[in-house]
Amino acid sequence: MNNINLEPKLVGSIEGAFFVPAYQRGYRWKEEVERLLNDFSEIAEGQNYSLQPIVVKNVGEKKFELIDGQQRLTTIFLIFRYMKQLNLPFQLNFSLEYETREGSKDFLENINSGTLSNEPKNIDEYFIIEAYRIITAWFKSHKDEALAAFNLYKKLNERIRIIWYEVSFDEDAVSLFTRLNIGRIPLTNAELVKALFLSRNNGIDDRKQLEIATEWDIIEKELHNDSLWYFITNENPAQYSTRIELIFNLMVNKQKNEREKFFTFFHFDTKIKESQGKSEIWTEIQRYFQRLKEWYENIELYHKIGFLIASESISLQELINKSKDITKSEFQNSLDKLIAESIDFKKEYCELSYDNKIDYGQIEKLLLLFNVETIRQKSDETMRFPFDKHKQENWSLEHIHAQQSKGLNKKEQWS
Repeated sequence: MNNINLEPKLVGSIEGAFFVPAYQRGYRWKEEVERLLNDFSEIAEGQNYSLQPIVVKNVGEKKFELIDGQQRLTTIFLIFRYMKQLNLPFQLNFSLEYETREGSKDFLENINSGTLSNEPKNIDEYFIIEAYRIITAWFKSHKDEALAAFNLYKKLNERIRIIWYEVSFDEDAVSLFTRLNIGRIPLTNAELVKALFLSRNNGIDDRKQLEIATEWDIIEKELHNDSLWYFITNENPAQYSTRIELIFNLMVNKQKNEREKFFTFFHFDTKIKESQGKSEIWTEIQRYFQRLKEWYENIELYHKIGFLIASESISLQELINKSKDITKSEFQNSLDKLIAESIDFKKEYCELSYDNKIDYGQIEKLLLLFNVETIRQKSDETMRFPFDKHKQENWSLEHIHAQQSKGLNKKEQWS
């Protein structure tokens, strides 16, 4: 990991000569091309957008073996090539060549609208021509083709980024390509953050590097305890390839509707660049996790915080913020107040009805609190409400109140 250079780059700043090695299949994108263009088009003013990382190996002065990201980079090349065809003052500062296709570099650099009627010589040319046809149709679908090109070029140079993931010359490119492409699992925020801490020129010595790598693995292992995981979140761990990413997302307050795929990575990258040392930031990560672990191990906090998170009464990030700069007893009191407020309904509890679907949410919250409190008040350290089972088993009111049950409405029935 210490032979990695990692940095965000604006797409417009990509330069150099790239070659696609023989161990990769050729270009195959089709409908993905239009999807990418539409994604670019939908980026609102002030928003940023990131593509998946481009993984390269430096093999000479501005010469790179393209290990991962071939489809994206070829598509970007074709988009630039089309915009250049419009005779606008656009720069195209990189070239592409397929190792197994003689003449591919010239073919790509000379592709234009006239090429669309040519007979492709091989399957790569077929898909490249198809992609160029889609790009041509996309630009021509705009009222002002030149304006659409200008706006896109501006975004590519100011707001659309790739993550430049450069490995050293002695890296085994084939094994890295295999790892990245088994099951087509893209690099995640967590892997990129890890690379930030453990990459070359990282400002920390080998001993600290090993320490961070070891502590990282310990945190990851602890988060594989479902009891801890479901205490701090309602999210399904299956959506995380590495569970530590949840901690990073919580730390940077990443919202569910955040459109920036690598929001978390960019946050830490900016933080490191703004002069905070990597050791200090890693210590901050450790302290954050340690606070959650302390809450988990404290039987009182476990049940109170666990209820608030499970009932979605407050976010964990808000609780973290509330816990800062106040004493532990003040924090405990604030939890009691939050729980009381979470069940402060507009109607009396006795007026809630199983027959009224509008009441279901409030009934569920009350019954959850009843179950959690029943266990908490036993003050037995060995007894814990199983938030993991509660969240995994899709508990519903049907278990308590059968829909077909008859009401007891008369005095005789009550007796």
